[in-house]
Amino acid sequence: MNKKGPFQQLESKLIYSNNWISLREDTVLRPDGKEGVFGIVQMKAGSSVVAITDDNEIYLTKEYKYGIERESVELMSGGIENDETPLIAAQRELREEMGLIAKEWIDLGFVDPFTTVVQSPNHLFLAKNIHEVEWTPDKSEPLNIIKVPLSEAIHMVMESKITHSASCVLILKAARYLKYQ
Repeated sequence: MNKKGPFQQLESKLIYSNNWISLREDTVLRPDGKEGVFGIVQMKAGSSVVAITDDNEIYLTKEYKYGIERESVELMSGGIENDETPLIAAQRELREEMGLIAKEWIDLGFVDPFTTVVQSPNHLFLAKNIHEVEWTPDKSEPLNIIKVPLSEAIHMVMESKITHSASCVLILKAARYLKYQ
């Protein structure tokens, strides 16, 4: 038996797997002594970036997201490849997805998206001193890039116009960091 916190894992079975996500089912002995089941989704870890200009505007993307079946406004986010640190992944994604580079990077921690059933830490970065570079957008992932004042982005979070959890947390953390640094 494998102890996990107050649970004893009796069995773990892989249900599904691809390059980005896997689903396993764990049979456990709960703290009350009864048997139970957990379905756990394991996703590739990711990095999210709030790129902010000297005028306190941030870059957002607007893109159709298949999983929620609608457009979503969010910060740039992407998966961390096996040979990358979270920061290197954030830098790569910002350049690939938005054609931007930053001279200053601030690590604002990480979030766990849904702690009951999902293992997928998302690392959060504030990118400052932004510069545009030559860029060819990926046609398989059509994005609309928009720039809004940080104050408007905060309002969008509070009004649920931005619902991507890492984006919401990162926008609020960046605002707090910039105000109280």
